[in-house]
Amino acid sequence: MTARIAFSASQRPEAQTALQRLSRQYGNVSEGDADVIVALGGDGAMLDAMRRRFDDQKPVYGMNQGTVGFLMNEYEEDGLLERIDRAERASVNPLRMTVIDMDAKKHQRLAINEVSLLRQTSQTAKVRIIVDGKERMSELACDGLMVATPAGSTAYNLSAHGPILPIGANLLALTPVSAFRPRRWRGALLRHDAQVEIEVLVPDRRPVSASADNQEVRNVTHLSIHEDRTQRLTMLFDTGHALDERILREQFAF
Repeated sequence: MTARIAFSASQRPEAQTALQRLSRQYGNVSEGDADVIVALGGDGAMLDAMRRRFDDQKPVYGMNQGTVGFLMNEYEEDGLLERIDRAERASVNPLRMTVIDMDAKKHQRLAINEVSLLRQTSQTAKVRIIVDGKERMSELACDGLMVATPAGSTAYNLSAHGPILPIGANLLALTPVSAFRPRRWRGALLRHDAQVEIEVLVPDRRPVSASADNQEVRNVTHLSIHEDRTQRLTMLFDTGHALDERILREQFAF
């Protein structure tokens, strides 16, 4: 295989060292000229590299040189071209977040893992939930709320006790963060094509921020979320360690 590689790396010292070593061994072209992008770091580096692929949709192969590496392959310098050539593909569609803030400004962001709402102050957030145009909950008091994709279901969603979703399940997880009232509500599973709207109640006294992965918008009044089927991103995984296998193993982890 003679694929042209563009390496990208987080600012971690080990990732920067790996960038230099791999660039000397394989070359390092610009992302515009590359056939494949190799991300070095943790999952944050992988997400950053993937977010730059919305226009060209080039595949991304990650190697772990960070702390959290669920989306990454093991770091190994030799045989990289062969690993990429044999890699299994996992395709994901991002979520499109549309936010209206308290100044009536509109913001749009794309999220690969999840869209989340979080309270900005010590005051509990209060929100209204609408799914496909129908009110499903008139008032939820909580620290936050998120909509997670299958690819992101093992990240923040799992830490909030949300369900793990297999890749290809055509589902989204709607998961509360520290629900206060109704206290027993644990969230819902939605079709992948569901249109979710969240209205922030009393935003002046109980301000809320919204994030698409780590892209934050503050002082939100209204939020809508849907899967963007016009965008399709491809991640590459070593044979036997594909994303669907990792997600399955995670469900049996202690």
